[in-house]
Amino acid sequence: MSRISVNLTSQVYEYIHSVTLREDEIMQRCREETAEHRWAVMQVSPEQGQFMAFLVKMLNAKKIVELGVFTGYSSLCMAKALPADGKIIACDVNEEYTSKAKEYWQAAGVAGKIELRLAPALDTLAELVESGASNSFDFIFVDAVKEEYSAYYPLNYRLLRSGGLMAVDNVLWGGDVANPEDQTDETIAIREFNSMVHADEKVDMCMIPIGDGLTLIRKR
Repeated sequence: MSRISVNLTSQVYEYIHSVTLREDEIMQRCREETAEHRWAVMQVSPEQGQFMAFLVKMLNAKKIVELGVFTGYSSLCMAKALPADGKIIACDVNEEYTSKAKEYWQAAGVAGKIELRLAPALDTLAELVESGASNSFDFIFVDAVKEEYSAYYPLNYRLLRSGGLMAVDNVLWGGDVANPEDQTDETIAIREFNSMVHADEKVDMCMIPIGDGLTLIRKR
């Protein structure tokens, strides 16, 4: 037993990977090639990707929304956890990065499960609501524009079914959310989002110190 979470030294982190991480060749290639990208920090950690795939399976999810695709590692993790008739609506605005994602999806044999929508996430979410898709999604992963997290939230809530789960990335923002001297726009936006979710009695929530911080939000 421990009063606080264990300190993840490099040695402990490598041990976790050695006894838990399960990646196929395409997932590993996606992760390793993206690690050389100038914006490699945008990719989720492999243990977080595996955790989200685990959640998708636990939910028996068939319909997912992903906000923020980058080079497609998180999409790969979730798509491989979906049944053959499962679908991810993957939202991004960058054609260059997502073109790489599509290559990995195709190579992994999951491209048919992923519908890429190149448009601002708020627009895509609003279109889904207007099309009658409210209360129909099992899982929503949020890793897009931090200043828009609070704006995504009510739309995501409407799209989730009762019992559905939202997973929101970067909620610890490298620890900056706990530093009162950090008053940058992104940090302030994440702090405000975290406080808003904590105060929302319509959901169950839990913040987990995995990756850069992941908040799980369950619609009651």
